Amino acid sequence: MSHSIVDAPTQKPSRPPAQPTADSHSVEKPETQTGVKPEQRGPLRRGVSLLLGSIGPTLVLIGFAAVFYYGHHNDWRIPKFAALTGAVEPVVSDWCEEHGVPESICVQCDPTLMPKGPDYGWCEIHGVHNCTLEHPDVAQLKVTPSVLPDDLERASRALAVTPRKENNSACKVYQTRIQFASIESVQQAGVDVELIDRAPIVETITGSGEIVYDPTRQASLASRLPGTVWLVSKNVGDPVAKGEVLAVIDAAAVGELKTTLLRALAERNLQQQNVARLREARGAVAGSRILDSEAALAKAQADVLAADQSLRNLGLPVDVNSLQGLDQQQVLDELRLLGIPDSIRSQLDSQTVTSNLLPIRSPIEGAVVERSVAPGEVVDPARILFKVADVRQMWLTLNVPLENMNQLAIGQTAKFHADGSRETVVGKLDWISTSADRMTRMVQVRAVLDNPDGRLRNETFGTGEIILRSESDAIVIPTGASHWEGCCQVVFVRDKNYFDSPESYKVFHVRSVRLGAVNGSRTEVLSGVLPGEVIATAGSDVLRAQLLKNNLGAGCDCVAE
Repeated sequence: MSHSIVDAPTQKPSRPPAQPTADSHSVEKPETQTGVKPEQRGPLRRGVSLLLGSIGPTLVLIGFAAVFYYGHHNDWRIPKFAALTGAVEPVVSDWCEEHGVPESICVQCDPTLMPKGPDYGWCEIHGVHNCTLEHPDVAQLKVTPSVLPDDLERASRALAVTPRKENNSACKVYQTRIQFASIESVQQAGVDVELIDRAPIVETITGSGEIVYDPTRQASLASRLPGTVWLVSKNVGDPVAKGEVLAVIDAAAVGELKTTLLRALAERNLQQQNVARLREARGAVAGSRILDSEAALAKAQADVLAADQSLRNLGLPVDVNSLQGLDQQQVLDELRLLGIPDSIRSQLDSQTVTSNLLPIRSPIEGAVVERSVAPGEVVDPARILFKVADVRQMWLTLNVPLENMNQLAIGQTAKFHADGSRETVVGKLDWISTSADRMTRMVQVRAVLDNPDGRLRNETFGTGEIILRSESDAIVIPTGASHWEGCCQVVFVRDKNYFDSPESYKVFHVRSVRLGAVNGSRTEVLSGVLPGEVIATAGSDVLRAQLLKNNLGAGCDCVAE
């Protein structure tokens, strides 16, 4: 039986050929022992493989998420090993990161620790919050101060002179307080303080300018007739009196005019005698002859007046009446040196001197500032020989910006500092130009300067100041102690209880202020603080940085205004 079984051929059931599938790739696979085809297990296997393959990346993502979660809640600080093992007790932080002080004493986070004073809000009159002029009780002083009437008037004058930089009424930054943990931390931050005081303040408009001669007190002298310079008696810098002779010109036209006068005088004398003789013989002569003689006399008198007027036009006045009755030689002697002063006549030979001399006289009192002539030169009326100026009064001309015109007025005081000099010259505005320079857009103004000692010099350049307002007792702070924080000008006022005890809160109050004039190291405060208060000066940038940090993110209500 066994052999028959072994030897007997095995009968295999017939089956159709396997169809190629996507999994088999046209390759016939054997059946499993369970009799299930591989094609039937493909989707299950793929699902399991996908699940097993995604476990690794998922675990990595979960690990990263855990790290980020831990870092975010622990400020990305790696814990110590003792903390991980639980060997130390957890430390509770008492520090306010936002305000830089211990949380337990932070008056910003817990206002009940240090209640704020009254809040009066916006002052429409002076343009600040919690105005100390209207409400002096907000001042950080042990005793409520009294506001002087002069302080109110001073603020009004300053606001009327020129527009001031304005604060924003919607700003809330004045409600902020800057706190330090201790006095040592204030010192380490480099913050210094100074007492608000009173000092004189002068508000001015500054412009470049120069000192020049007063043109109304300046004369340019020339010869009225062509001729030759015969004598020069004055030099540059010499003082001259009104009417004093500076030079003498030999002009032939002068001699001709004197001769004409001499002839007219002789003709007049002749006609006067003729008229007198005919009038005596009125009954023996015809009336027409008398009329003719009178007409001739009138003509002779007219010729005398014409010659006299011509000489007067040259500055040679003649007393014609004094020449009446003199002979021709005497008249000639009087006319030869007409107009020549005795100081010069004494130097002349009256027998040989010419009759053509024309003196050049100064029409004003002053000094010779320019001379361009020498003896023997030929001159004419077109050539300037001398310039004389009265230096006892000078002009100051300043160039000021066009935008400052509304602040200027006649009579304002002007001060001038010459380049390289410490001397200050003072004058009064007496003219403001009605036009602006086309290129520079500057307007010229003028002030009159007294110069009795003659120390001022023509064409002296320098800087001038026109005084708009002068205050003898203004409230001032150090320049640079105030800051523009975005919408308000603020200072940092130290709390009045700062030194009451070591445990006193080291707080600076933010106070909005309105500034006035700046005089070097001092700046005028129109409103916002009072004398006696203490403000941060050097190092106040540290407080400003903390203020900006406190407002960062929270924003300021006035920024959008």
